[in-house]
Amino acid sequence: MTKTIFEIEELITNRIKEIQNIVADDPYRLHYHLMPQIGLLNDPNGFAYFNGCYHIFYQWNPFETKHGIKYWGHYISDDLVHWKEAPIALAPDQWYDKNGCYSGSAVVHDNKLYLFYTGNVMDDDGNRESYQCLAVSEDGLEFHKRGPIIHVPEGYTPHFRDPKVFCEAGKWYMVVGAQTTEGKGEVVLYTSTDLDNWTFHGPLAGSGRNGLGDFGYMWECPDVFRLDGQDILIICPQGLEPRGYEFNNIFHSGYFSGKVDYEQVTFEHGRFTELDRGFDFYAPQTMIDDRGRRLMVGWMGNAEEGESIHPTTRYEWIHTLTLPRHLEWKDGKLLQNPVEELQCLRENEIEYMDVPIDGDKISLPNVQGNVLELEITIKELDATSFSFTLGENNEITYDKLKKTFSLKRLNLADENNYEKRSCVLNELNTIRLFKDTSSVEIFINNGEEVFSARIFDYPADPNIHFSANGNVSLDIKKWSLKKLNAFNTNHVNHTIGI
Repeated sequence: MTKTIFEIEELITNRIKEIQNIVADDPYRLHYHLMPQIGLLNDPNGFAYFNGCYHIFYQWNPFETKHGIKYWGHYISDDLVHWKEAPIALAPDQWYDKNGCYSGSAVVHDNKLYLFYTGNVMDDDGNRESYQCLAVSEDGLEFHKRGPIIHVPEGYTPHFRDPKVFCEAGKWYMVVGAQTTEGKGEVVLYTSTDLDNWTFHGPLAGSGRNGLGDFGYMWECPDVFRLDGQDILIICPQGLEPRGYEFNNIFHSGYFSGKVDYEQVTFEHGRFTELDRGFDFYAPQTMIDDRGRRLMVGWMGNAEEGESIHPTTRYEWIHTLTLPRHLEWKDGKLLQNPVEELQCLRENEIEYMDVPIDGDKISLPNVQGNVLELEITIKELDATSFSFTLGENNEITYDKLKKTFSLKRLNLADENNYEKRSCVLNELNTIRLFKDTSSVEIFINNGEEVFSARIFDYPADPNIHFSANGNVSLDIKKWSLKKLNAFNTNHVNHTIGI
C-alpha cells in the first residue's frame, strides 16, 4: 500500500533521529548555505514569493546519498538568509510520479501557490514515462495534487521534464526541457489561460535551430524571463564537448540572450554563455520577488560528478544550494551578485588599505578562517600574475599576460593532483568571495564572472596567503560570518505555519 505524505514524514523524522549524531559530526557541514538534514539534495525547484515569504523547494532523496526516488524538500524564509524547514511538499505517491517527483517551478495565482513538476515513472524493464503535473496549496505548506496536465507530445522521448511556468503580457506560458526522437536537445513552449489546460506550440529553441549548430542531446531546466529589455533563456544542455576554457564540467548551465516572439514561437539569440565558471553549478532557477528583483539559486553540484567520493557521504548527506543571487543585465552581460540581505551575517570586520604585494606569500593579521566573506579591490596591477590561497590546496590566480582568471583545487578522485577551471578576463578590478567550510563562491568584477565550487580540506594554516609576480596594491575587507545552521530534528508543522 502506498504511504501517505504524513507517514513518509514520520519515516524521515525517525531516520533523522537515528543518524543525527553522525551528520552533526561532519566538519564540512555548512554554516549559512541550504543543505539537506540527511540524504542527497540536487536541483532547486519552485523558487517563489508567496504570502510574504520566500519559498525554495529542492530535489531530495532523504534515504540515501545517491540519486534515487526524489521528493520535494521545502525551505521558507522572510529574508533570503534565515530559513526554516517545512514539511515535504511532494512525495512520489501516485501512479504518475511513483518513481520520483522531478524538477519544476511555482507561480502564485488567486492567492494560491501552484507547483508544476515532472512525474517520473519506470516500468519493470526500465522504460521511462514522464508527465507534467500540477499541485496546489492555499497555505504554502500542504499541497493537493491535481495529476498530469501534459503528456509527452509526438516527436519527443520521455526525457521531457522540468516545467518552468511564467506570465507574460497577461498570458501563462510554460517551457519544458526536451529531447527529440532524433536525440537533439530542445526547449518547447506551451500556453494556458487557467494553469490547468495547456496548448502545445512546438520548439522555442534547440540544437540545430535559430542558427545554432549541434548543441547537445538534451536540454534540462529551462527558464525564460525578460530583464532590462532583454529576453533571456537559461538552459542546461547535456552532451557538449569541452572547448578551450568552456564546457569542462560533465554538464553545463548557461544562457542565450535575444528576442522572443511568442506569437511566432521563435527566439533570435546570440551565443551561449556559461553562468558559472567553477566546478559545481547546475540547474539554476529564477524568480521575481516583491521588490521586483530577478533572483537566482542554483545547485552547487553537478550530475554524475564523483558523488561517491564526496567526504560528506560518510556522514550521510551530500550537496548544497548556492547563495541567492541578484541578476542584472548590463553592457550585454548577465551580472550575478549575492543578495544584499547577506550582509546581516557579517561580524568582526577587518580592513586594510593600499596593501602592497610584490613577491611570494604574504599574509595579513586576522585575514584568515574557514567561514568568511572577503572583498578585494585591485588598486594597481603592475604584475604578470596575482594569486592567493584558500587553505592548503586551493588557489585563485589572475594571469595578466594570458588574461585568465582561474580556480585550482585538489582533485578528490586523485589526491596527488589538482584540477583547474578558468575563464577569459580582460582586466581584474574586484573580487568578492564567500567561504563556507566546504564551499566557495567567487564574484569577479561586480558579478561579471562567478566561480562556485565545493572544496574539502581543513587547513593546518587557515591564513590567506597573497603573492604576485610583480607589484600589486590592494584594498582588503574581511568579515567573519555568523553560523545559522544547527541540526534540527523538528520540521515546521503542517498546521502551525511559520
